[in-house]
Amino acid sequence: MIDLSRTPYASAQLHIVPADPGTSWTKDDPIVIDAPPDAEVDPRPEARWSPHDVRTGLCGSVSPRVVTLPGGGYRLYYTQILPRTGFPAGANDYENATTRILSASSPDGSVWTPEPGVRLSPEQGGAGEHRVVSSEVVPRGRDGRLRMYYECCNGTHAEPNSIRSAISEDGLVWTPEPGLRLADSGRNYSAPRIVFLDDRHCRLYCGERGLGIISALSQDGGLTFSKEPGVRIAQDQPYDSHSAFAPEIMRVAGSGYVMYYAGYAAPNRTYILRATSDDGLTWQKEAEPALAPGGGRWDAAKCSEMCLFRLPGRPGEPLRFRIVYEACDGTAPNERGVWRVASAMSGVSPK
Repeated sequence: MIDLSRTPYASAQLHIVPADPGTSWTKDDPIVIDAPPDAEVDPRPEARWSPHDVRTGLCGSVSPRVVTLPGGGYRLYYTQILPRTGFPAGANDYENATTRILSASSPDGSVWTPEPGVRLSPEQGGAGEHRVVSSEVVPRGRDGRLRMYYECCNGTHAEPNSIRSAISEDGLVWTPEPGLRLADSGRNYSAPRIVFLDDRHCRLYCGERGLGIISALSQDGGLTFSKEPGVRIAQDQPYDSHSAFAPEIMRVAGSGYVMYYAGYAAPNRTYILRATSDDGLTWQKEAEPALAPGGGRWDAAKCSEMCLFRLPGRPGEPLRFRIVYEACDGTAPNERGVWRVASAMSGVSPK
């Protein structure tokens, strides 16, 4: 969770919430970001389409990340999946698809307008014709610029990939930075997330394929990272035995950390799970999902990678949070299907 209305600088204040958003979520019916229809071979980033257009999972919208803006309103960064030349199955054959990072804006966190232009293409981001995914946008320091961390994939999941970064003055035009933020021979990393610490260092959390959620520490403002010993979230419980990744982390005022993360119980079933921690290193998992597939209009098979943010409110009213998450309807073979960005609401009593 990145709240630039609290501070525009790299600071632990960016992640603080007044109360724990909890586990009681009501799924919204309207879609946040829809998938392009099958007929859109080269969709414009700002395009909108009828919900009745044919979609079979060739295209998708995933990996939402919301930034609360300093002057009010929100920007949502997301990944759009498209078929790659020679691989017509598109998102239904995700490892051979191509992706790009786009954005949308909202004054209230409810209604989103796709923005013109591509924030980061795979060619710009170092992935050739393959995939740039899962952007995490944070302040670079105190110079007013933003840094985007993203997953750079040059092939299938069986091939090594890296976490890289780009810089922007306005959150719209991005310039990739030289070098790699996190990479190791034979390792596959996904869904980077940044948490700024009280000592002005920062911690990167990400998924490591086959292992779970790991972390790495930076002492130079987020340019170089050293992996920390151990695993933050292991793949060892019924709801995350196949995969654990995409942590969303916040710090509850006067308390510790809360993490929401995506867990695959099987290749065809994904949940949004929760864990808590006093120090950000040792985490205690909660037994039941915070959000499970089914019951919503768009997520019959999967509720996966997510982001939480606080909605505007007035003193004395319950605090309201929205979670935006990637949802799969399971309408293609093997319960694949159309990936869209959906949402749910939570309200908690003020302290």
